[in-house]
Parts: sequence; C-alpha cells; structure tokens
Amino acid sequence: MATSRLDLVPGTVDLVVLRALAWDSMHGYGIAQLVKHQTGGAITIESAALYQALHRLEKRKLVRAWWGVSETKRRAKFYEITTAGKKHLQEESSDLKAYVGALFRLLDAK
Repeated sequence: MATSRLDLVPGTVDLVVLRALAWDSMHGYGIAQLVKHQTGGAITIESAALYQALHRLEKRKLVRAWWGVSETKRRAKFYEITTAGKKHLQEESSDLKAYVGALFRLLDAK
C-alpha cells in the first residue's frame, strides 16, 4: 500500500512540534526529519509553518532555544520543550485524541 502525503490539520503543527521535542532537543531541520521518519513520510511540515510554530511556542515559553552547532558543523538554533510545554502537550494530546475518537465514531456509524 502506497503512503500518501497528508497535510497537517490546522492547529496541530504546534502539537506535532512539541511531540517531536518531547523525544529530544533538536534544530528545526531535525524536527522536520523526525516527523517525516516517524510517520513513514505521510506527514511533512513545511519550513515556513515549522519556524512559525517554533517562534510561537518560544514566545509562549513552551519551548526554549539556543544557538549551537549542528551535525554538519553549521550554526543552528536548537529547541527544547519546557515543563510548561510538556504540560501543554499532555493536555492538547488528550483533547485531540478525544476529538479523533469522536470523529471515528461518527465516520464508522451505520
């Protein structure tokens, strides 16, 4: 079965970025690669959306950032999830799972 590319549902980019950072601190490109890998290529994050989300999350103090050197020896901005970000991720994940469950019940209704 071929995997098709899926667009992220509006409002879920922040959640996806926080989930990626819950695994480990990383730079933007690393986040995009992790999401692509973990979803078998089905979900990709466009660069503009990714960096807008990172700036939004940083402003809300859900992630913190610092400058470092990437694996390719280039200067890169790294991000890590904060305690507030972990709490937000947990709350938003629960809400989204409940929504998706309700949506599946509706779609599967006879």
